[in-house]
Amino acid sequence: MATESPARRNTTRVSWIIKAPRDRVYRACLDPDALASWRVPDNMTGCMHMFDAREGGAYRMSLTYRDAAPQEAAHRPRGKTSDATDSFQGRFIELVPNERIIEMIAFESSDPQFDGEMKITTSLKDCAQGTEITILCQDIPVGIRAEDNAMGCQSSLQKLAARLE
Repeated sequence: MATESPARRNTTRVSWIIKAPRDRVYRACLDPDALASWRVPDNMTGCMHMFDAREGGAYRMSLTYRDAAPQEAAHRPRGKTSDATDSFQGRFIELVPNERIIEMIAFESSDPQFDGEMKITTSLKDCAQGTEITILCQDIPVGIRAEDNAMGCQSSLQKLAARLE
């Protein structure tokens, strides 16, 4: 679901059921190698440059577009940081084991459409099938369409489910 805030910065909320206990899902949300594999759009690869999983800790990650053939490079979206890369820095605001992760991320870009911090709240709760995970993204930079953000979050959650089930 996508909504628009008064400041014209969007909010999205995406949920998924993962057939795994909350503690496993929580650990996968704070494991740098796991994050570099599941929190990546389908057409990109992830690289975690640094990661300090504690309240007040920070991380830096880059996502790079994959090209099956050189001619396809002209048809893929441009990166926010360079032609083929989106790099961002994040910091952990709150970590409630097996329940919630709140982080703020900022894209590394000279384009003002990607300025500011985006807040990401990941919530976990038990359900009959395992764990319901919800990702709430608030204050999405105006250069990112809410639909694209929601689709990316859904794709990431599908990858996380495939990794843990």
